[in-house]
Parts: sequence; C-alpha cells; structure tokens
Amino acid sequence: MTTLSRFEIHQPASVLEASQMLAQYGDDAGIYAGGTELLLAMKHAALNYRHLIDLKVILGLNSINVRNGSLEIGATSAHRSIERSAIVRQNQPALAEMESQVANVRVRVTGTLGGNLCFAEPHSDPATLLLVLGGTVRAESATGAREIPVAELIAGAYANNFLPGEVLTKITVPCAKPSHRAGYMKFQVHERPTLGLGLWMETPDDGRTFTSARVAVGCVCPFPTRGVEAEKVLTGSRGEVEKRLPEAADLIADAADLVDDHEGSVEYKRHLIHIFLRRVFRKALREPVS
Repeated sequence: MTTLSRFEIHQPASVLEASQMLAQYGDDAGIYAGGTELLLAMKHAALNYRHLIDLKVILGLNSINVRNGSLEIGATSAHRSIERSAIVRQNQPALAEMESQVANVRVRVTGTLGGNLCFAEPHSDPATLLLVLGGTVRAESATGAREIPVAELIAGAYANNFLPGEVLTKITVPCAKPSHRAGYMKFQVHERPTLGLGLWMETPDDGRTFTSARVAVGCVCPFPTRGVEAEKVLTGSRGEVEKRLPEAADLIADAADLVDDHEGSVEYKRHLIHIFLRRVFRKALREPVS
C-alpha cells in the first residue's frame, strides 16, 4: 500500500506571506489549494514536498466577480462553485458548462481552478477552453505582480512558467458578448479524457458569417495547443467554414504534438479531432449535436 510521506502544512495570512514561505523552503515546498492531484502525486512519490502552503485559508482568494468586462475568479475557487455560479453562467456560460464536466462531483467540490492550472496535468479540461476564451492569470510574489496569458502559462506536461516565489491569485476571463459563440467538448473512455476541444468564434449576424475564431486542443498532446493556422480558415460565411472544417481539423492536429499512448494512436487522435471539431462547431452555435 502506498502512503504519504510526512509533511507540514503552513497556513499563511496573506499572499505575501505565502510567497515568503515559498522562498524560505525552496524546493521542499509546494502550494496546496484543492490537493486532488497534488496529494495523489505525493502518495505515489511522483512529488515529495516536506512543506505544503495552504492558500485556501487566505481571505478573498475564492471570490468570483465581474470587473471591467471580465470575470475575475479567485485561484482557490472550486470547480463546483464556478460551475454553479450565477455570475459565471450569466457572463461566460461556456466556462460554467465546461466546469460541470471536470472529473466528478467529489473532485469538483474540492479541486480548484488555480490548482488545476498550476499542476498542468495534460488531461485536464480548463486550460484548453481558457486558451480560446482569452484567459489570463495573475501571479504575485514578494517582489511584485504580473499578468500571464494562459497561452504562456503552461510550459509542458506538469510544468508551468511561474517564477520562484510566485503565487497564482486570480484568473481573468473576458465576458461573453452577444456576437460571441463558444463551446468545449471532450471525449473519454477511461477516467481521464482522451480529447478536449475548445472553440470560440465571433459572428456579427448570428451565425451566418464568422469574422474571427480561436480553437485549441488538449489531452491528445503534452499541453493545450492553439490551432493558429486552423483559425485562419474558420472565418467567412457559414457554408464556407463548414466546408473547411476537415482542413481546419488537419491543421489543428498538425499544430499539436500528438502522442501515441495508452489512450490511442496519433492517427486515432487525429480522427477524433475531425469528429469533435464538427460537433463543437454546432455546439458553439447552440444547435443539436449528433
């Protein structure tokens, strides 16, 4: 039976104190938010921290608000609270709907959005959708604060681009506008999703033409990846875009570093991208998905 090694929990009164603790304990310290992935990794000796710094005790880090046309979600907000938030459902329904698909209810009640992004697990859902929604995160430390686009946050599988001592405090997501359409879909057979696909489009005329698009794929590659070249062919009239969906799917697959693993071959994952791009396109337009 695998067991957790001994560790000490520290409960800072502020983000500044948390940053100072990270500096004090160095590589022996890890951030604790929900712990759903962290503690499992420690139990199986994939990580070995002697000090865990508990962010959930810091007041205000689980708030959800709207400011200047964007949702501001505290890093320790649980997936379940985001899923059920009237503010999120009203201002960015695609995000609330995606959160309802994360893992299972037990994980959603405990796990946090900030923790999920920091852990950078390749088969997680949020980062893929946040890429297309234009999400950013705020990192704070004893030396200052900075805003990081989600596109620049994840460095690879289980790796992020935080500087030493930085603490993720907030996720910012632009609110949906009447001309926006967005959706996220995933496919899974086993416990972890095999594919996640997010799509955002701007349409000035309720789906007859599309002036811009963002698309990203996750789970099939080491980290969520934008299909920048694919986005160029997802504009124009609806008829033109629908004809180019197979081309866009190939461009998405080409941009991602598809991997052969126990979830499936590269060819299989390319096939899934083709299927689910068409489905998420219809879902984003609020049409029945077959």
